[in-house]
Amino acid sequence: MEVATELSPLSGMDGQKAKAERSSYYPQEADRAPLSFRGKFATFMKHNALTMLTVTGVLFGIGLGLILRNARDNWTKREIMYINYVGELFLRMLKSLILPLIMASLISAIGSLDLSLSSKIGGRAISYYMLTTVSAVILGIILVNLIQPGRNQHSTDTKNATTRNVLTSDTLMDLVRNMFPPNLVEACIAQHQTKIIQGVNDTTDNKHEWEIKFGTEPGTNILGLVVFSTVLGITLGKMGDNGKPLLNFFETLSTAMMIITNWVVWLSPLGVMFLVASKIVEMETLSTVVSQLGMYFLTVIVGLCIHGFIILPSIYFLFTRRNPFTYVSNMAQAMATAFGTSSSSATLPVAIACLEDRNGVDPRVTRFVMPIGATINMDGTALYEAVAAIFIAQVRQVNLTYGQLAAISITATAASIGAAGIPQAGLVTMVMVLDTVGLPSGDISLILAIDWLLDRCRTTVNVVGDSLGAGIVNFLSRNELAALPRHTSSQNKNGGGGSGGGDNHTTAI
Repeated sequence: MEVATELSPLSGMDGQKAKAERSSYYPQEADRAPLSFRGKFATFMKHNALTMLTVTGVLFGIGLGLILRNARDNWTKREIMYINYVGELFLRMLKSLILPLIMASLISAIGSLDLSLSSKIGGRAISYYMLTTVSAVILGIILVNLIQPGRNQHSTDTKNATTRNVLTSDTLMDLVRNMFPPNLVEACIAQHQTKIIQGVNDTTDNKHEWEIKFGTEPGTNILGLVVFSTVLGITLGKMGDNGKPLLNFFETLSTAMMIITNWVVWLSPLGVMFLVASKIVEMETLSTVVSQLGMYFLTVIVGLCIHGFIILPSIYFLFTRRNPFTYVSNMAQAMATAFGTSSSSATLPVAIACLEDRNGVDPRVTRFVMPIGATINMDGTALYEAVAAIFIAQVRQVNLTYGQLAAISITATAASIGAAGIPQAGLVTMVMVLDTVGLPSGDISLILAIDWLLDRCRTTVNVVGDSLGAGIVNFLSRNELAALPRHTSSQNKNGGGGSGGGDNHTTAI
């Protein structure tokens, strides 16, 4: 078997360019170049059918939602539940894959690499995450101070939002506590949460003196499972041959989960359509929302577009000297899924499949970098939280000092790391950012009306950032990866591991 035909365009085998040369961007088409326009069109449709169907599902969902809204003024919650039912089933299927996929992917990817390369890949990924997150926060602060979306707004008509009392220190400490769950089984279904409660006879408003209670909230503790999986992967790598049986188990589980993922993603056009349609039917009067929050919405969208489609691709091009827009276009299916589900964690299986099958990124990189990125790399969320905090300050006519702006930058970065990869999780961590500048947490209600749509947009940018980061790390690590022996216990050509069916390229874990 020719090794050169197995490797991706980014694998870095410079000494075998003649064998690895691609006439198509797709790694599975190494040696079959379509000779006619009809052949090229057929190849294009074969590799892009699911992506186009998913994007069409988003468009059809918007159209269906608008038609249903215009057909009747008031839809009951039960009727909206019926509309959302198919989308809910699709989302539940995706979420069921998250836990086994993240743990198996991380353990198998780290365990199959030597420790020096694992540290290099991890260091490159973390450096990229910090660079992009900080740049997103700075961009958000610049835009919101230039556009000033909150200067002509009024907060007298806002209603109090239901928020939990929390201090910034509690949120940061909970972030670290969740990295070390005392019970792995509990970590699969709950996260640690610190609450402060005002006593019955306590009249003070100083939250530092309120009673402290420790508890849990429903939801997978992804951060804790990522830390445990990373440590276990490193341990299996150090054990050598003694750790091979357990490592082979996780490699097989990882491959099996990707095959199941490829079955599930074929339901994405239908699922995304109903998810989007139900949200449009559910929302309040769009014209009122736009008139009240139009400039705020515009500020966030402009920031997300600049960061997601200018800054991030520029960083990718700077490191790889490759066309970032071809790379991003191959992630269209994952982007459409992110927009429809509003969950970077739920999109993770789809994103990994796109990276490996469409962009040819080494599975040892995708299954190491992507689960971590989906947990801690939230560029869109960081930008949104910085903009939202300053917008609320402008509405309240609070003039922020440079020190407060710096504090917002730091806390927005930390809050984005602590935000769960689930719909509207950023609203929870927004409490921490508002507390930094002394704004009441109830002011979150100012942005609730439009948050459902912005949440989908920033989730899409989060997925783009994670995907480009995987491409950069893959390119920078190409020589080290090429020098390592490649396992064969990976994707099976006949196992359905990709959109191309039986002619998929073999990739090693």
